[in-house]
Amino acid sequence: MIVEKKAHAASGWTMLFVNVVAYLAAVVLMVRGIEALAVADDLGPATPPASALPELLGGVALLVVAIIVSNGFFALQPGQARVCVLFGKYVGTVRDEGLRWANPFYSKNLGMSSDEDPTASILTGGAKLGGHKHVSTISTRARTLNGDRLKVNDKMGNPIEIATVVVWRVSDTAKAVFDVDDYESFVSMQTETALRHVASVYAYDHMEDDDSTNSSITLRSNIEEVSDSLKEELDRRLASAGVSVEDARLTHLAYAPEIAQAMLRRQQAEAIIAARKKIVEGAVSMVDMALKQLSREGVVDFDEDRKAVMASNLMVVLCGESEAQPVLNTGSLYQ
Repeated sequence: MIVEKKAHAASGWTMLFVNVVAYLAAVVLMVRGIEALAVADDLGPATPPASALPELLGGVALLVVAIIVSNGFFALQPGQARVCVLFGKYVGTVRDEGLRWANPFYSKNLGMSSDEDPTASILTGGAKLGGHKHVSTISTRARTLNGDRLKVNDKMGNPIEIATVVVWRVSDTAKAVFDVDDYESFVSMQTETALRHVASVYAYDHMEDDDSTNSSITLRSNIEEVSDSLKEELDRRLASAGVSVEDARLTHLAYAPEIAQAMLRRQQAEAIIAARKKIVEGAVSMVDMALKQLSREGVVDFDEDRKAVMASNLMVVLCGESEAQPVLNTGSLYQ
């Protein structure tokens, strides 16, 4: 595995001044050489000046050198890096922003990128090929991958639909270019694989209302824990491509359509049972409080039979879904 190392690039403005001077010097030498040859032609078959031919050849050579030097200029914006490769050997990565100059023989076409920024194409000499460009400049800015909805099975085997959004960036340009063929496609595929793995580790929801099940992590109830687990899985899988994950969150979570209605009825039944349980607990507490307060204040002297009748009546009133219709008894409790 190749690890990123820093490469030095000279200031582009200094080299630009040197390059302009080289162009001017080449033009001057070529003009002087041509003038000397012209003067020699006017004088006839006499021998031309000794400096004519060297000046002309020197100007041509200096012009070729200036043209080669011109190919070493490149510009980097904040959040960009250039991978430098000399005749197939990785030299280093330049992260200094602004106008820079490096060896003009560094390769300009390296890793695969689907970036359609025309500015990057001008600065790096990238050439479109099949909707992609082979460029040596890589963006190190944060990127967002909005994954598609996937149909997977949770820990209990229930089919669910799940989707995620991942914020990532290239942290090691050497690994991103040389250790994988296309790091953007690699991130996309590994995100899908990691999401399927995490979804299969946890259940969608608690299946039973008991303490042992409620203590476990589920996809619906523990979003933070599941997101942290997904981020750790992505960090492990994408480390080989020089990609670091800054955040990973679930954007969609639902049962698959074929079991959605059945699971909805189960959730409704659980909600009704929980509500009934609360109602019964409250009614028992209120009946106990009413009987104790009536006995303590001496309003009614209850025996066991009267307590049972009173408790039964109060439970019906408190737990019934419809309003109670009072019945006035003009006799005793036993008539």
